[in-house]
Amino acid sequence: MKVTSLRNLDVRLPLSALVAIGFGLALYRFYGGLGVATNLNDSFPWGLWIGFDMLCGIALAAGGFVLAGTVHVFGLKKYEPFVRPAIVTAFLGYLLAIIGLTLDLGRPWAIWHPLIMWQPHSALFEVAWCVMLYTTVLFLEFLPIVFEKLRWSGALRAIQRVTVVFVFAGIILSTMHQSSLGSLFVMMGHRLHSLWFTPMLPLLFLVSAVAVGLAMVIFEALISGLIFGHRHSIRLLGDLAQALPPVLGIYIGLVLMDLNARGVLGLLVENSLESWAFKIEIILGFFLPGTLLLSSAVRYNRMKLFGCVLAVIVGVVMNRLDVSLVGMLATSPTGYLPSWIEILVTGGVVAGGLLVLSVMNQALPIAKPLPRTSFATDATRGGGRAGHA
Repeated sequence: MKVTSLRNLDVRLPLSALVAIGFGLALYRFYGGLGVATNLNDSFPWGLWIGFDMLCGIALAAGGFVLAGTVHVFGLKKYEPFVRPAIVTAFLGYLLAIIGLTLDLGRPWAIWHPLIMWQPHSALFEVAWCVMLYTTVLFLEFLPIVFEKLRWSGALRAIQRVTVVFVFAGIILSTMHQSSLGSLFVMMGHRLHSLWFTPMLPLLFLVSAVAVGLAMVIFEALISGLIFGHRHSIRLLGDLAQALPPVLGIYIGLVLMDLNARGVLGLLVENSLESWAFKIEIILGFFLPGTLLLSSAVRYNRMKLFGCVLAVIVGVVMNRLDVSLVGMLATSPTGYLPSWIEILVTGGVVAGGLLVLSVMNQALPIAKPLPRTSFATDATRGGGRAGHA
């Protein structure tokens, strides 16, 4: 049975309503200030809009630089059908993260200050510049899709000649700021719980971003096939998923070595909120999917593969929220729970992104599935495994 209801007004109406509510509440926040719209305070100045909208949004957009590097640097051209969707999702993800950051700033009209007020020793300054530059790079990588739609062949050829420059710039910039987001919390050793505070946070943020970038590409391909009919070969998706177990394994190894080196492994057996949050994050988001994806029977089955990549996504989202919110609770005299306004505004931002992505998928040549002959060839090579599709 074809799933078509997701493309009609039955879904777009509630999403549009959520966007309208979120927009109205955002205006209220800008009019009344952070104090009347959020539960933020002097002891907990970063909340949901930084933890979810910014940190999670940036991490989930990592598929852009991961796939660009996979195809254009390592030459794995068979994964090229995933590059455009990854670039589009990354571009939208960064725009939404910028919106979330603007909402959180006490003086949002000063967001342009890093352009002229340089603080080269500041991790936040480096993050600001990398986000600005990488968003610009993603826009330039997005332009060929628009040029192809408008049939501007001359402009398309011109920008394709310098694509490799954008790719390398994007990889460098994204690598820098994915890790620098971890650097922000290295400076919070007096606040962050010992299970998450480590000088290795920049490296852990980068490795987990690579993992969730791969997971997001597969997740988007599966969802796109369900909603828009852009059905990719399960053989191709399964082959891409083979990279996840090594990356997840590296992450788990780094975490365990770090906990042991800092002498805090014993904290894992405590019956505390932080201990349980940490264990759920590692087991659900890294160990379980990493182990399951070692099996070809899981990788080449759409439902099982979907469950595994969804677990990775949830695990990385939990990690960013644990670092930015849960890990800070014990040292905060007031604690923090997001207000209903913060939650609805975040919901409106996410709903707006889904609506824009839906329109772009229908209006632009984003998905380029493999030709039919490739599907047949993949099924043959897979020894029948593609039959799980």
